[in-house]
Amino acid sequence: MSNNDIMKKLRVAMKFTDEDIVGVLALVDFKVSKTELSAIFRKEDHPNFKPCGDQLLRNFLNGLIIYKRGPRNNK
Repeated sequence: MSNNDIMKKLRVAMKFTDEDIVGVLALVDFKVSKTELSAIFRKEDHPNFKPCGDQLLRNFLNGLIIYKRGPRNNK
């Protein structure tokens, strides 16, 4: 399973829009545009398809933790 597949499945499972995903990524100070996201969610045979890198997926998962649990307390 590719990173693109994981992102697609998480998007559907969480019922996220592009704005939601951009917001989750902003929680970890990772900037991505809506056009970059739309390229990730396209089919592989589409001319504007872009593979999802490890860094994007990693930051999204870290942001998702903060989104669901809240920021970490350093106590």
